Amino acid sequence: MPDDQLLQRFGREFPRGAVLFREGEPGREMFVVQQGRVTLSKRVGDLEKILASMGPGEFLGEMSILNNRPRSATATCAEDARLLVIDALTFEAMVRGNAEIAIRMVKKLADRLQEAEEQIENLLFHDASSRVVHFLVTAADKASRGPAGHEIEVAPRELAGRVGVRPEEADEALAKLVKAKIVAVRPDGFLVPDVSKLRHFLEFLQVKAQFGGIA
Repeated sequence: MPDDQLLQRFGREFPRGAVLFREGEPGREMFVVQQGRVTLSKRVGDLEKILASMGPGEFLGEMSILNNRPRSATATCAEDARLLVIDALTFEAMVRGNAEIAIRMVKKLADRLQEAEEQIENLLFHDASSRVVHFLVTAADKASRGPAGHEIEVAPRELAGRVGVRPEEADEALAKLVKAKIVAVRPDGFLVPDVSKLRHFLEFLQVKAQFGGIA
């Protein structure tokens, strides 16, 4: 089906802040981002942890209609968005009738498994600074490299939620990295001139955490 027909049949506009679904709710629809961004978050204790930020071409909400289980996270529009809203029967028909869609889903699910493993690894760090630095190292390794370094496209305001720490803890860790000129903060993300320096700083934090209490 051509894109204009898809938009006409399934397209919907959502304002910034709109909640598409909440954790624990039954899932009857999946969403494909056409424009804007959507964040997936989960409540962990008294913190709201951001699991992912989805942009154009990415899909979300498919797991609940595949396994008929409640939503595992909350989806919120981080900015004004245009989405395709597809019900379970239509989604199943699309997957059965188009092998390309099925292959794309398998690849995306594999990416999400890797991201989940990285998040679990991040949670093994007990201090906020190590979580922030580990996240930036992982993101920089995946990011494209520009003339000035690796460009991480994660909004600074999302950082605390992505690593499960308080905003003031993330700000404190970032301030140290900026002062050491290991990371630069931009309005729409971060710049890492030399990933090896950032990785060495993470190793320093690990050694400090392990042996810092020795007199």
